[in-house]
Amino acid sequence: MKIHYECFACAANQCQKIVEMGTDDLGLRKRGVIEAAKFMARINEDSIPAVFGSEVFLGVYRVIGNDDPFRKYKELSNRLAEKIVSDLVEEEIDLKTALKLAIIGNVIDFAVGYSPERIEEDVKAMLGEELYVDHSDELFDRLGKAKTLLYLTDNCGEIYFDRLFIRKLKDAFPHIEVYVAAKDGPIINDATVKDLERAGFGEFARIISTGTRIVGVPLDRVSEEFKEVFERVDVIIAKGQGNFETLSFQFNDILKKEIR
Repeated sequence: MKIHYECFACAANQCQKIVEMGTDDLGLRKRGVIEAAKFMARINEDSIPAVFGSEVFLGVYRVIGNDDPFRKYKELSNRLAEKIVSDLVEEEIDLKTALKLAIIGNVIDFAVGYSPERIEEDVKAMLGEELYVDHSDELFDRLGKAKTLLYLTDNCGEIYFDRLFIRKLKDAFPHIEVYVAAKDGPIINDATVKDLERAGFGEFARIISTGTRIVGVPLDRVSEEFKEVFERVDVIIAKGQGNFETLSFQFNDILKKEIR
């Protein structure tokens, strides 16, 4: 997915959140948004929103001297989501419900204006709804034939719903080797390798880093270790807008080359 006219305003709003959350110093806030403007001046029609935005955000981080402005909000999201999941574990949760919970987890995104305090209320409400698009049978059929799975995580908080889903996948398909990937370091409220380790993913899956802090999976910036896993696994489950933006763009290029 390439840049859309609305992406510029979205990135600018995000930068305002970053400086307000990252420092109380009004001078640093001003310098932070000026730095953001300089980065955004480099935008072009071929820019990928996730990559372009990440470069802007990291530039602001450096100026305000805060490498993880979303830290407190990520911790809150994780804490609230972990509590909800611990309550759900006591109930009879089947694989399909666990999948729905992993999808519901995508609403836990403070980076786009979501309030973590609403998690419990929203989860309960959405669990009673049907999926608008449901390809779960196709997914489970493919997993039944697969030997390896790569699960690309998205945000903090959400990862606790992912953890429950992956546990259920391992129960249903014990033969599958699961890799779970996260960012190499903090970027907005995306989950990092350290977040996965704290959440206990290592108990049932192999945790790997994408090798970059850039949002999504830009294959020209990921580590060789990640790329090796990405290219050889049988099934990939990718969560979140950033993964869609980077992967859809790259897969389209691959398809064009194959057609030629």
